[in-house]
Amino acid sequence: MSENLPFSKLEYDRRLELTRKAMESNEIDLLFLEDPANMAWLTGYDGWSFYVHQGVIITHDQDPVWWGRFMDGQGAKRTVWMNHANIRPYPDEYVQNTVMHPMEHLARLISGMGYASGRIGVEMENYYFSAKAWETLKSQLPDAEFIDATALVNWQRLVKSEEELVFIRRAARISEKMIDGIVERVEPGLKKNELVAEIYRDALSGADGHWGDYASIVPLLPSGPDASAAHLTWDGREFKKGEATFFELSGCYRRYHAPFCRTVFLGKPFPEILEAEKVAQEGIAAGLEAARPGNTTGDIARAFYAALEKAGIQRDGRCGYAIGLSYPPDWGERTASIRKSDTTVLEPNMTFHFMPAIWMDDWGLEITEPIRIRESGAAECLCDRPRKLFVKE
Repeated sequence: MSENLPFSKLEYDRRLELTRKAMESNEIDLLFLEDPANMAWLTGYDGWSFYVHQGVIITHDQDPVWWGRFMDGQGAKRTVWMNHANIRPYPDEYVQNTVMHPMEHLARLISGMGYASGRIGVEMENYYFSAKAWETLKSQLPDAEFIDATALVNWQRLVKSEEELVFIRRAARISEKMIDGIVERVEPGLKKNELVAEIYRDALSGADGHWGDYASIVPLLPSGPDASAAHLTWDGREFKKGEATFFELSGCYRRYHAPFCRTVFLGKPFPEILEAEKVAQEGIAAGLEAARPGNTTGDIARAFYAALEKAGIQRDGRCGYAIGLSYPPDWGERTASIRKSDTTVLEPNMTFHFMPAIWMDDWGLEITEPIRIRESGAAECLCDRPRKLFVKE
């Protein structure tokens, strides 16, 4: 067992029990997970190795088995809670080889465990599970019945433990530090890449004595007309007077995130963005009031959009998502969404990025909050910074 596990063994036991109950409900004999967040959540494994095939095997009566590249097996020994006998790497000759595939090795491992004709769950809709992997695994296990287990484990992660909340709060302190540094430094003439360098310094140096991890998404900071687009990064251009820039970022501590967005206007803001600021503030306040246990994620969205519709602003779609432990390319958990059609019932200690951004044709405004559902009452904002458009004239 690693000496540097982020969580207690009891916490990992809790997670494994939840997963096995979900497997039982879906009549799954063996579950194979390639999502690195799910791997980490169940075993503690942490490494930049998700660019090659790797995974964790879960059964009903044995400890999890870590499977991956040979050289990453050493990393597994340093990070997982299981015995080393449960670390089963494949030889490096399988990596990026056009005549053999790692899934051939995995199929032999599964067969050796006695599940060649079992009901096997796999994460079909996942960044890390390729079409070639799927076709190879099926061909190598012709007698198995495959079950789509997409997000089966993700949904077990929705309600956070007290141990997890400690990490998310540490990430939130880093998010605050990052926003504070931006507001202090940004000015006309400053190159965007130079500011991003300082953002990363703040992110990785951490806060309150706790170090910063790399976030699953890079800082997003489009300005002026570019801010009408949601996911632009940075370049070497300078910040200009007369433009708004939204900053979408997250502190990260041991893979746990607290996404946080604020917008800065350099110069005198135009009337439309000031009106949008007011409407956003009203909508966020309404959404937070609706974010109570027993309500749904759809209730949060409807409360926010009602404020926009009252002001004549047309916007629909998703305005938030579940957050917690994640790896690139996304810091969301890919489960519950804050949108009108989502019926997920809110429970205490669920955590979300409430992201009611307003994107117009030639400008954008992002004022968002990472939130926790309380035991009663309106949601808790995990970050504590003014909910406003920051203006530097």
